[in-house]
Amino acid sequence: MQSLFEILMLLLGVARTFIFAHFIMSWLISFDVLNVRQPLVGQVWYTLQRILEPIYGPIRRFLPNMGGIDLSPIAALLAIYIIEIVLRNNIALFY
Repeated sequence: MQSLFEILMLLLGVARTFIFAHFIMSWLISFDVLNVRQPLVGQVWYTLQRILEPIYGPIRRFLPNMGGIDLSPIAALLAIYIIEIVLRNNIALFY
């Protein structure tokens, strides 16, 4: 059962990394440091969007419209940290 705990923590870490990468890329794209028309940048950007849209979609419906500011990555990161805290505090259930 401990392996299940470690797998869950690994998946949460991967999701957190994807969210950080998407967040940083969005800023770099908005300030014209990266260009989505470049093949590698576009492929990474659209892949991250396809992976993260199922996470961001329900959060966007729940959050109010902030007029161009997307708070769904921050809410998703908070949710991931909350899940990690709950899992770590209940680690005894995995033994």
